[in-house]
Order: sequence, then C-alpha cells, then structure tokens
Amino acid sequence: MKKPLLVAQDLVKHFVARRSLLGRPTALVRAVDGVSFSVGAGETLALVGESGSGKSTVGRLVLRLIDATAGRVMFNNRDVFALNASALRAFRRHAQLVFQDPYASLNPRMTVNQMLNEPLALHSLAAPRERRARIDTLLRIVGLEPRFARRYPHEFSGGQRQRLAIARALAVEPKLIVCDEPVSALDVSIRAQVLNLLRDLQRRLDLAYIFISHDLAVVKHIADRVAVMYLGRIVESAPADALFAEPRHPYTRALLSAIPVPRPRARRERLILQGDVPSALKPPSGCHLHQRCPYAIEICRVGRPPLIEDGPHATACHLWRELPPAAMVIPEDERSPALNKLVAMYAEGLDVRGESGVATVAAASDTLP
Repeated sequence: MKKPLLVAQDLVKHFVARRSLLGRPTALVRAVDGVSFSVGAGETLALVGESGSGKSTVGRLVLRLIDATAGRVMFNNRDVFALNASALRAFRRHAQLVFQDPYASLNPRMTVNQMLNEPLALHSLAAPRERRARIDTLLRIVGLEPRFARRYPHEFSGGQRQRLAIARALAVEPKLIVCDEPVSALDVSIRAQVLNLLRDLQRRLDLAYIFISHDLAVVKHIADRVAVMYLGRIVESAPADALFAEPRHPYTRALLSAIPVPRPRARRERLILQGDVPSALKPPSGCHLHQRCPYAIEICRVGRPPLIEDGPHATACHLWRELPPAAMVIPEDERSPALNKLVAMYAEGLDVRGESGVATVAAASDTLP
C-alpha cells in the first residue's frame, strides 16, 4: 500500500433527531459509528453498502463539510478538524467533491466559463488573462470542447454535466476527490465513459479517490480497495480482487450474490438477508447484522465484533473463520461473446467526436501542458 494521503480514525457522527423542551437531545441518529480507513496517493478506496449505511456522511466528514461528533482526519499529516478558517480553505483546494446528481450540483444561472473561473479566482491559481486558456484546457481534459464555455448547464446532457462537475473539481488541482455515487444517475453507456475518464485522470494526475457507491459491479472495475459499510460501521475491508474472490462477512456475501449476471440460464446460490435494515435511531446491540444474519449465534447479539486484520483483509465478524465457503460469482470470462465485445468497446475509452462535442480522452491528453 502507498503512503497514506488521508487517514480517518474512529469517525463518529450523530445527528439530533429530537430535543426536549429544554433543548437537550432525546433521540440521536447514529449515522457513523467508529469508522477508520486510509487512502494513498493515486489509490481508489470504494465505500459500498445499502442506502442509509453512512457512506455519504463519511465522505462529507473527511472534507469537513459537516462536523464530526468524535474522531480525527489526517491529511498530509495535518489534523483537518483542527484547521482554522484560512487553513481549511487551503485544505479544500486539495480535497474536492463530485456530487451524485449533476442536475442539482451545477448553478443554473452560471455559464461553464463562470463556474470554472470561480475556483481559479478564489484560490488565486491563475492571473485573469490566463484563466480562459486554463478553462479551455480543463474542458479538453474531461472530453468537452472549449466552445461550450459560453453555455449554461441546461444545454448539456446528463453525462456532459457530470464531466463539467469533474472539471470544476479538477480546476483547483486537488490531490483527493470524493466521488459520491458519480455515475448512479447516468445511463449505462454514459457510466462507462465517465468511469473511463476517472481512471484516465487518476493515472495521469496521480489522484486519490474515495468512491462511494452501492453498485458493486461498478466498484469492481474502478477500486483498488473496498470497504463495506453497514449501519455506520465498516464490516469488511480488503483489496478489491480479494474481496470479490473471497468475501468473508455475511453482509458482503449477500451484496455480491445480488449482482446481476448477464447469463439468463446461469444458476447460482443467493444469500438473501431477511427483514429490513434496522433504524439508525435504535441500532441493534452487538453485531448490527445479527437480526438478519442466517449464521448469528448468541455472541453476535451481545458483543460488537472488532474489525480484525488478517493481512490486507479485515473482517468484523465473530464467525468468519467458521463460515462455509462463499458461493463463487460467475467469472468474467464466462460472459457471452456479444457481451465481451460490448464491454471491450467501452473499455477502450471514448473514440468518437460528434455534434455532441464529446472529445476523445486521448485527444484531451495531448492538450495538457
């Protein structure tokens, strides 16, 4: 593993749901409950889990967009939670966020030129006469033509808007980008293009990503390491290849068994969790999964399992060594020839420039200084 760029230690975040007449909290939503991880330069850490597991809250905590109840975040050996206002602004130049919804994250009253000029002016990254050339370069990097700088967000497609959001994040030359489900609102073909763009940018600019998603099929193709979250806790963390090949936690196995397989006649064993996700207002004692887990025993109900490291693979389960082998997910080489051809076509990256103005990633790289 590379030297950590960001280290999160025992992050906790409680939201007040109700207060008494005297203003004292009487009910708390335990959104994040003791989360620790690290991310190295040029690495992608994926946070996965069901809706409500605390993934997006963790992303906002590490950027200090919301205040933590407890814990610490270190960025380049500096405590993010201890930064004053001026130091916090400098930190945010190096850590950016790409939101899930490109329709809501862009200001509809600003042109592309204004949106990309704003962070350059705020952080004094370029002289006024140099900013237009800088904006043209940013648009080329994300596969858009410079002539679109005069347009407003409503004049772009969903995929193009997400490219604009990525360009805005890149404008301040960050070292870390938190991608909060950046492709979940896009069509499947556009998803592949945006993922290829993110991977290409990471390779060329040595960016670190915290990639938040509930789509494990997407995570498999972009992540170096994966941390699985359930009700505010990390229940399993491992290199991506190891986690998909040998999932240890029952919750991870259930998530993997739900991945659609492009073979209608294929048969495989499904691990279906019973019931619904418990409320974060009153999470279960012990292991949070014990009410839904088919393997739960008494110790699961009374004792919180620690996240125990076994080499690069860490698991928070009392019984993971005793569980039966996980059912294998059908490997990629068993896909149909037609599907393999389609996947290969998108894996090659964009190679079309048409009236939409979407340029090739390769062509964009030629414009870099």
